[in-house]
Amino acid sequence: MKTQYAPPLAVNFVWNFADSEAVNPIIDVVRKSFARDKDKPFSRGLNIPLFFYSSLNANEIPHDSPNALAKKNVIFVFTSVNTNGRENWRKYVEELPASPSTTIVPIAIDKNGLAHKGSLAGANCIRVYDWPTDNADFYAIVSLAHEIYRYGCLSIDPSDSGKMSSITIFLSHAKAGDTGRLHSEEIKKFLDNSNLNRFFDSTEISPGFQFDQEIEKSVKKSTLVAIESDAYSSRYWCQREILCAKQYNRPIVIVNSLNDYEDRIFPAASNVPCVHVSSETPLSQRDILRILSAAILETIRFTHSIHCLKFYKDIGWIENDCELSARPPEIRQALKAKSSEQKKICYPEPPIYSNEADWHNHLGIEAFTPLWNLAEHDDLLQQRIGISVSDVQGDGFSSNHVHPDHLIRLAQDIARHLLARSATLIYGGDLRPDGFTEFILDEASILKNRIGGDLPKVENHLAWPLYVSEPEIVAWRAKYNEVMKTEEHEIASDVSTGLARDVFLPPTTPDNSYVWSRCLTEMREKSIEPSTARICAGGKLSGYKGKMPGVLEEIVLALSSQKPTFLLGAFGGVVGSVSNVLLKKAVPEVLTEDWQISHNSGYAELQAIAKSHGKECDYSAVIDFLQKQSVSDIAALCGLSEDEYIRIMHSPFIDECLYLILKGLNKLSGSKA
Repeated sequence: MKTQYAPPLAVNFVWNFADSEAVNPIIDVVRKSFARDKDKPFSRGLNIPLFFYSSLNANEIPHDSPNALAKKNVIFVFTSVNTNGRENWRKYVEELPASPSTTIVPIAIDKNGLAHKGSLAGANCIRVYDWPTDNADFYAIVSLAHEIYRYGCLSIDPSDSGKMSSITIFLSHAKAGDTGRLHSEEIKKFLDNSNLNRFFDSTEISPGFQFDQEIEKSVKKSTLVAIESDAYSSRYWCQREILCAKQYNRPIVIVNSLNDYEDRIFPAASNVPCVHVSSETPLSQRDILRILSAAILETIRFTHSIHCLKFYKDIGWIENDCELSARPPEIRQALKAKSSEQKKICYPEPPIYSNEADWHNHLGIEAFTPLWNLAEHDDLLQQRIGISVSDVQGDGFSSNHVHPDHLIRLAQDIARHLLARSATLIYGGDLRPDGFTEFILDEASILKNRIGGDLPKVENHLAWPLYVSEPEIVAWRAKYNEVMKTEEHEIASDVSTGLARDVFLPPTTPDNSYVWSRCLTEMREKSIEPSTARICAGGKLSGYKGKMPGVLEEIVLALSSQKPTFLLGAFGGVVGSVSNVLLKKAVPEVLTEDWQISHNSGYAELQAIAKSHGKECDYSAVIDFLQKQSVSDIAALCGLSEDEYIRIMHSPFIDECLYLILKGLNKLSGSKA
């Protein structure tokens, strides 16, 4: 990489555990708005890095403070009687690190939260206690999103008033009929009592000024909200406003409020977000908030996407000779690029369907995303890549500051990008609903429809007796038959006596748990042997079945076999602890036998039985083995420099991790890096 990876924007949230009842609903709704939805992996929503700082009880503060990981960082700190009334919390909050690149925005849960000093002195607060209860969710989105736009997307001159940095909403509507006009008037009334700006042509254009010039001037600096009533698409000025917004590359949101019928949707009013509201008037406050939240989020997405694409150019991910677009390319845009001899267009993840993109070739345009180009389809055809990704126990965001959904999105993105390049994925997981096996298989199924072609199978390796519950296995095979190949491993030979293959053995006794541990170890050995590389993230440190945490065993087996092993340590869990051993040569308490025994019921008994057979987990030997590993040697096996590999162990950014993984795998495959 040409420069250190520091994305355009990162957002942090800080709160006292005692305020969780008030904070969690806000965190949940804004997290789903600001981060990509794990349940809609191909959505075009925001994908801002989010970090969370709290603890497991009201008296503890987080182990550390938010770092300035991005070029612009926003810290939302929830203040209350609990942050002001506890000395350690008051000190922690008032010493949060404000800087030219980091803005702190206080959110007062109660009036006691208004009185903080230090880094928060004099700062106006978002006042949660003033929000109406019935629409608090959308007030949260609108309030926090607007500040993210203001401090995360703009370059603010401190001498300017706050209003000057507000988003301007251009209300585009047809005068014919009542729906568009009345809806626009209701939105205007709401905006007049907010800190957002707006353009409403009936009142904004002064007598004597040229109508078309004023419209064009205002569209250039606005987010266009088009109230799509029955008459809208047939009106010249409505079409003109849409075309103008597209011409000047402005965010657009369509508000669908058809009453009856529209004989032709204006083609230019596509490829943008759409909100549906009833044509009945007046608009409810909730509908107005829905429209404004969509408009603000799209404005952030639009601006942030371009900032990200420019950043990717700067660090060499994207070639300099391509146009950047916040939306998937449109025909007008492609023709313009073609006429200027700039025939490459890069747009944000995810890639559009191959059927939708078939016109690109006809125009001689190459359109791609930062991490995907159709020309890379077979780059990893010979790679059989093991995936060791599983969930981690939470610590209340005291040390591990990423949300559990972040690990799910990582697994989805890894699966998508490797399968899209024709790699075979090897995963040793059970078939729990909403487990990582299901996330990976869902990605494979979606991708098969999205980019076409014959995808390699996902090999799901199952240890005995996980596959004995026959009805469940049959259902999984039926659902994923086009993408999944199940490898069922036999009972380990040294414990098979007296056991029937088709009879489930519950791990309810120490002896049964020992059988499970032997079968899990053998499955892992046999699945790792034919793999060409392994990617590891997360991993439970307790509550597992086996002689040691499963991801830890897979790491040790992979490194022992000299397999290229990518360790993504910033996502916590086992891999985070292993990364610390490799980098600092320290001995984390969680990787000691005493800690494991004290945190896993029945583990002492399992270890005793395993020791009697010489099959126990020797944690001292594991630590010794890891401490002797050279990060430089592991990096070389992965096709990366030592600095790049250390970034993989440290980076919480999925895009950076994916880029480096793909760079290493491409080098190992002899493909273009």
